[in-house]
Amino acid sequence: MYCHTPCGPWSTVVHYTWNRVPLGMQTKPDLCDELCLIDVMEDKLKGEVMDLQHGSLFCKTHKIVGDKDYSTTAHSKVVVVTAGARQQEGESRLNLVQRNVNIFKFIIPQIVKYSPNAILLVVSNPVDILTYVAWKLSGFPRHRVIGSGTNLDSGRFRHLMGEKLHLHPSSCHGWIIGEHGDSSVPVWSGVNVAGVSLKGLNPDMGTDADKEDWKHVHKMVVNGAYEVIKLKGYTSWAIGMSVADLVESILKNLHKVHPVSTLVKGMHGVKEEVFLSVPCVLGNSGLTDIIHMTLKPEEEKQLSNSAETLWGVQKELTL
Repeated sequence: MYCHTPCGPWSTVVHYTWNRVPLGMQTKPDLCDELCLIDVMEDKLKGEVMDLQHGSLFCKTHKIVGDKDYSTTAHSKVVVVTAGARQQEGESRLNLVQRNVNIFKFIIPQIVKYSPNAILLVVSNPVDILTYVAWKLSGFPRHRVIGSGTNLDSGRFRHLMGEKLHLHPSSCHGWIIGEHGDSSVPVWSGVNVAGVSLKGLNPDMGTDADKEDWKHVHKMVVNGAYEVIKLKGYTSWAIGMSVADLVESILKNLHKVHPVSTLVKGMHGVKEEVFLSVPCVLGNSGLTDIIHMTLKPEEEKQLSNSAETLWGVQKELTL
């Protein structure tokens, strides 16, 4: 019997333009009881849904459906929004903004209509600005509108840190905050292995005087997506797994800390209504707490610059 609405509190819906997030979801096979894909490209949507359904034996998502009609998504617990114009080779995320805003003007009201109590997880780029746009268009409280932010950037950083130190990424601890993009901020003062501060061992860490050239690691984090796009045309696996990680924390009420994009007005000297990534606790009500990091003056300044960069674009938007 076909059920038009999710049947339990673990349901989720993914709005997508490519297969990156649904594939990432399937790396966590017990994440949800229903997966619904929405797209305007009907043939591609049908093919993606069929492909996922054929693998349903190997995961615990008992119902995988797709449609262009948003009513299919009614009563969703989590809505992951990845729709938007695809980032081109060499194009900054900020250049994408107004054309993706126009797409959101159609998408967000549809989501609100059918799932007024959902948690919105925005992945579309530029993610910080579009999370702000989703917040404004939806009218949802701030704790239910979250951007994927620098969760992946921090993952890239820990991977590269592990390669440099010959350690597993899970043993390498460091945070990238601020914009998911060119003005992201590496918190060098907090980088550690087993509680041992690398900045304490190397006071020049992350500066031009650093003989270990950690600044290059951050540069690789920033350029990582551009390099993948240059080689294969788009990013898919890493962002899919990153988003699945966030959805798991929400649906399973794990209260894990993730660097995700949220409203930071009043924090770290930010005076405008901008969304930036800071460490946040995620649970089944969405964003439950924000961890207030103790930043060095230069890190505060970089975060402020990141906010100003976004506000400069954001204030020109037509919503």
